[in-house]
Amino acid sequence: MSERLYSETSGGGEPLVLLHGWAMNLRVFDGLRARLATRYAVTAVDLPGHGRSPDLPDLAPQRQLALLASLVPYGATLVGWSLGGQLALQLASDAALGVRRLALIASTPRFVRAEHWPHGLDAAIMRQFTNQLRRDPAKTVADFLDLQVRGGTDAIRVHAVLEQALQDNGHASAGALAAGLKLLEHNDLRELARGIAIPALVITGEHDRVTSPQAGRALSQLLPHSPLLELKGAGHAVFLSHGEEVLTGLLALMRRDSAEYCVSEQRAVQ
Repeated sequence: MSERLYSETSGGGEPLVLLHGWAMNLRVFDGLRARLATRYAVTAVDLPGHGRSPDLPDLAPQRQLALLASLVPYGATLVGWSLGGQLALQLASDAALGVRRLALIASTPRFVRAEHWPHGLDAAIMRQFTNQLRRDPAKTVADFLDLQVRGGTDAIRVHAVLEQALQDNGHASAGALAAGLKLLEHNDLRELARGIAIPALVITGEHDRVTSPQAGRALSQLLPHSPLLELKGAGHAVFLSHGEEVLTGLLALMRRDSAEYCVSEQRAVQ
């Protein structure tokens, strides 16, 4: 079986890569990708075992990152949503990729609560979610879709878009879902985030029930060059409910260049 992940590229110009979240696939980005593709070469990727990408049992986390890295053009801007944000953060730390900018949407460096990190999910709740996935994957994903839109603006439409993406491009395998939860349970990227010196942007929703806005605020503080865009009335799928605001934020990020930070840091050293 080929390990090559499924991806789609549209537009032309400077490269930009979109990474989706747990249980979803690249179709969730269709609207955003179409808008960005008028200016950039935009690649959306299905994570392993999601959408049309092959299911790769027992795939090691580092191998997953390597497969994703093979689809990232040198000097690309990475945009990651939720779990995709964690993967984007890790890819951005790989100097060989020369990642130019980083946007993290509804993401967090640590999904589970820990000492000095009160912004995560309780570990016991995470274990309950994992146990439910083993018993009934379909219900677990359905519950997760509900959670993504709960409390957010335009919830019915956003929920429909998420469901349609799964119908059009395929559901994630049970193994891929379990592997994703394991990553979310164990990843702690706080120290890694502190070392990301490229221009970045953190986007969070006021009513996000999956990754709290407090986690987004803390993440923007960890990243050396990242403003925070917190959107009123938004849930977890903020780029679907608040598409114009997210697009505006991303276009502003694309106008920022890493060279200005190199210069400012050199001046600070002097």
